[in-house]
Amino acid sequence: MRIAIASDHAAIELKATLRDWLIEQGHEVADLGPETTDSVDYPDFGYKLAGVIADGTAERGVALCGSGIGISMSVNRNPAVRCALVSEPLSAALCREHNDANCIAMGARLIGSDMAIACLTAFLEIEFGGGRHQRRVDKLSNPEF
Repeated sequence: MRIAIASDHAAIELKATLRDWLIEQGHEVADLGPETTDSVDYPDFGYKLAGVIADGTAERGVALCGSGIGISMSVNRNPAVRCALVSEPLSAALCREHNDANCIAMGARLIGSDMAIACLTAFLEIEFGGGRHQRRVDKLSNPEF
């Protein structure tokens, strides 16, 4: 699977751990940065991640920041992206099964690497359930404000 991963400065270490794990699992990974712990603005990297999901360059995305909140908000600005903030595997599984999430967000200051890998495993293994959930996903992708 083609997976893109992006973070802010607070999540550099977790990003590297997850990137390396994904590669070990045989996935093609695009690391969208940043490369150092120098302070950056999470929306810049969230928007970059959303762009590669929207244009089909990546099938799934992983967004990381200190809490996971800010970067998930920025990624979700793009209507082609459905990014769920998760902190345990059940949420990661349900966001795929019920919401067809194509991106997950996690907070590096709130979640350890083992739990992050467990969340990512669930996110990648579960398929979208379709059926009654499809009309809701369609509404998420085509909002009528």
